[in-house]
Amino acid sequence: MGHPHNALRTTAVGVVSATLIAGTTLGLAPAAQASTTAGVRFVDIAGDGGTVLKANVITPAGAAGTRGFPLIVLPTSWGLPQVEYLTQAQKLANSGYVVVSYNVRGFWQSGGEIEVAGPPDVADASKVIDWALANTPADAQKVGMAGMSYGAGISLLAAAHDKRIKAVAALSGWADLIDSIYSGRTQHAQAAALLDGAGTLTGRPSAELQQVFKDFFSSNLAKEPDLIAWGKKRSPQTYVDQINANGAAIMLANGWGDTIFPPNQYVKFYEELTGPKRLEYRPGDHATAEVTGLFGLPNDVWTDTGRWFDHYLRGEDNGIDREQPVQLKSRSTGGYEGYPDWKSVGATRKKIALAGSTTIRANVDSGANGGVIFLSSILDQIAQLPPMASIPLLPRRWAAVWQSEKYASAQQVRGTAKLHTTVTATKESGTLVAYLYDVGPLGLGKLVSNAPYTFHGQTPGKPFGVDLELFSTAYDVPAGHRLALVVDTVDPLYIEHNPSGAQLTFSSPEHDPSYVSVPLSKQ
Repeated sequence: MGHPHNALRTTAVGVVSATLIAGTTLGLAPAAQASTTAGVRFVDIAGDGGTVLKANVITPAGAAGTRGFPLIVLPTSWGLPQVEYLTQAQKLANSGYVVVSYNVRGFWQSGGEIEVAGPPDVADASKVIDWALANTPADAQKVGMAGMSYGAGISLLAAAHDKRIKAVAALSGWADLIDSIYSGRTQHAQAAALLDGAGTLTGRPSAELQQVFKDFFSSNLAKEPDLIAWGKKRSPQTYVDQINANGAAIMLANGWGDTIFPPNQYVKFYEELTGPKRLEYRPGDHATAEVTGLFGLPNDVWTDTGRWFDHYLRGEDNGIDREQPVQLKSRSTGGYEGYPDWKSVGATRKKIALAGSTTIRANVDSGANGGVIFLSSILDQIAQLPPMASIPLLPRRWAAVWQSEKYASAQQVRGTAKLHTTVTATKESGTLVAYLYDVGPLGLGKLVSNAPYTFHGQTPGKPFGVDLELFSTAYDVPAGHRLALVVDTVDPLYIEHNPSGAQLTFSSPEHDPSYVSVPLSKQ
């Protein structure tokens, strides 16, 4: 997998670790306040193999001596303590749920080591359900699980292995771990550094996990099959048939700019689900759309989570099952749009021809890039300020640029743009990163989407085809603007695999023209 980037890893770990510490500190504030509410108990639960899991339990007021309350189990996010969900747990308890939140193994005061949603974590979820059914007034026929990030992934995996789970809300989680941090066969360096740094700061990484990160960052291509197998074992996508057989109602929510678990990998998983399902996307980065709910502030994601459980666990006729199951919030307008399925999101497609032959040199960041983990997508979420680049000033020595015509009317980009091109490389390995920009009259480009692509084992000088899906999005290009596709070879978000002096040539053969296909909603 190319050459190591130890300096990048060290810098990224420092930045994201500081972010994590700040987020954890803030997260404790509302939770500590909620912990004084009556009905909260802090308990130890024996997980798989007897591992002690630190947990808290909230029961509805007046529940003593009665039974039959629906149960919701909340595994914590990566690196966050067991008080993470207390504010939301109290709200759920006030609505008539028994809620058990537990610190996943390997983090904070819970025992064991970090297994990254491995079999012990999945078994732990079932052990927590066992404990709740034996020690609280919970109803075994009305069990749900929810969580953000790490808790979301564990909840989905548990639903594949425990038939008692009837409903899941997976917020900012993953369906395919490899497609999340190794999409396009490219290491997502800053994302992996966040996980690595946070795990080291707040938990006890297992020897296996430490080796996984070592192999990941060292770009050891010989270890690639082992890394992929490790990730697939921890991916709900792998068990989608079991989830369908068990029949749990699945709600998925994610951010358009999630730099840990990009939105595309949720789409494929959603499409393969056959039971009751819902897919929500909003502006923001990893878990930023949900975080205000942890402070008790009004929050659409947590509101819909409550409605999802109210219907599928309590049988409440609140209409959520009759709403359009795909709900998108545009990055440009902030309004919600409903669709019957994912294929209806980008109802039409418009191709931008990538004509001619263009050669770029590798190893230099052209100035087009995906930004900085968390910061860039949060700016887009709050102020509609995505990463920008001056398209006319991008050095053509290091960046290939194609532009559409000027659009007479607004173009509502919805869904997944797809790049198809022919590449000829001077080396057998390499990385390219594609960016789709909204370009205004002065040439300033606002990032609409991007994605990396890495190749190995190609014959130097021999053309080969590249098909790449950019990260899904919902963005409105104003009338009078253009779309531009930019391709370069270096981006701080990713580890690149271009040998020194490498060059990439992009061509558009007559028999196989190159293009980028842009999904558009019905105008």
